[in-house]
Amino acid sequence: MLRLTELRLPLDHPPEALREAVLHRLTLPDNELLGLTVFRRGYDARKPQAIMLVYTLDLTVANEARVLARNARDRNLGPAPDTRHRFPAQAPPNAPRPVVIGTGPCGFMAALALAQMGFRPLVLERGPMVRPRTKATWGLWRRGVLEPEANVQFGEGGAGTFSDGKLYSGVKDPRFHGRKLLAEFVKAGAPEEILYVSKPHVGTFRLVTMVENIRAEIERLGGEYRFDTRVEDVLIEDGVMRGLVLAGGEEVEATQVVLAIGHSARDTFAMLHRRGVYMEAKPFSIGVRIEHPQAVIDAARFGPNAGNRLLGAADYKLVHHARNGRAVYSFCMCPGGRVVAATSEVGQVVTNGMSQYSRAEFNANAGLVVGVTPEDYPGDVLAGVDFQRALERRAYDLGGGGYLAPAQRVADFLEGRASVSLGGVEPSYKPGVTPTDLALLLPDWATAAMREALRSFGAELKGYAMGDAVLTGVETRTSAPIRIRRNEQFESINVKGLYPAGEGAGYAGGIFSAGVDGMRAAEAVALHARGEDVPKGWARGSSELVYG
Repeated sequence: MLRLTELRLPLDHPPEALREAVLHRLTLPDNELLGLTVFRRGYDARKPQAIMLVYTLDLTVANEARVLARNARDRNLGPAPDTRHRFPAQAPPNAPRPVVIGTGPCGFMAALALAQMGFRPLVLERGPMVRPRTKATWGLWRRGVLEPEANVQFGEGGAGTFSDGKLYSGVKDPRFHGRKLLAEFVKAGAPEEILYVSKPHVGTFRLVTMVENIRAEIERLGGEYRFDTRVEDVLIEDGVMRGLVLAGGEEVEATQVVLAIGHSARDTFAMLHRRGVYMEAKPFSIGVRIEHPQAVIDAARFGPNAGNRLLGAADYKLVHHARNGRAVYSFCMCPGGRVVAATSEVGQVVTNGMSQYSRAEFNANAGLVVGVTPEDYPGDVLAGVDFQRALERRAYDLGGGGYLAPAQRVADFLEGRASVSLGGVEPSYKPGVTPTDLALLLPDWATAAMREALRSFGAELKGYAMGDAVLTGVETRTSAPIRIRRNEQFESINVKGLYPAGEGAGYAGGIFSAGVDGMRAAEAVALHARGEDVPKGWARGSSELVYG
């Protein structure tokens, strides 16, 4: 099979034009092109008047050697690489049962990989199954009633379940874990197009069903799930994992533990810190969600091609380096979605964004966030958690209670005056918003940098700084404020048998990179169970600090 990259066709090309373009590009007779598969399809929208689709194709031809020789100068043609993922080991006889803590993308992909390698993982989740968890989450959004163990952060599926379902990242992936993740998601019910579109996504409703199907497969292979089961302590002897203590006092023997707890497991961070598991403060970001009419973003990005079915709802990615030294950027952009209440603690307000697969809702939203470093919150290793909580409590108070969120028109934010009402952009956050002055919520340096960035982004993307766009606060859970350090064997640097992974350990950001990191941790578990080391260099390419 051959792979042809960078084949460009107009957005409105007819289906038959793809084959015709290949035949013309390779000067190939029609009867010698035996098969054609789209490996990747993206688009180039730098010229909105003339958007091009950009294809990567896998081709089956009658005589590969002859085609390669005839097109030897075409640097975009060559043998198709083998992108199949292969596990490095299978479970040895009588292998100890590994434990996975957490059922977000990192946890369930770690558990699935372990099960497929012949282990029978025990999977512990502090929250409920995904269906009752979804019902509880809607209870916060519709009635302002928070369940601390069943919300956007906690419960089967993790925080990724209530998101746009983005399945792409900048993570290095030399062993094709990402391709396997996408294939497993398709088996579990995701649309097949995620295998080839350049920016695949799933959406919340489909993610719910996928999470259930992946759980069923893990159980079919011998894994066991235990829900509503919080890990309250770890048993460590001489720097080696020995077991876990569950809520209620039950002890579970565990010598290999994948720690996939997510970025909001603050009580677990504190427990691990007390037990001496090495961790360090790390940078994260804070800010707000910004909402525009999706039509405004579509027009700015796609011009006359706005609304084209192949392009879908437009997204954006923006970065600005402010004069005060702060970096401001768009985060977790959700086309055709909504801003959601994402707190996991009583008396606090946190925002996030989500979309359904259709991305058909009226507004676009994204985080507008500013980088924070440990120098901004001096103290011990958990000072970043205290910093987040202080902002979240202030947001709750500014909202007036009941999990209402503070909000402000962009025009008022730029002019430094409180909003007393909102304009033509209706905020999507539920339970609802309270117009106010977000300068009362955010640090002065963040407010200054965001005002500067808004003007810059408005010049870059027409309509971005429109006066009626809505800012809703506060966004604090961009990533974990700590990193649980691990070595090249994927183990904690001071606790053998503990495998910190995913967002909660500071090694991922988003569904894709978290899932990939979970699989890599699972493979380390498998190798160690056989008495083998992780090969040198496998720890490189970590998704650390890559947020997708």
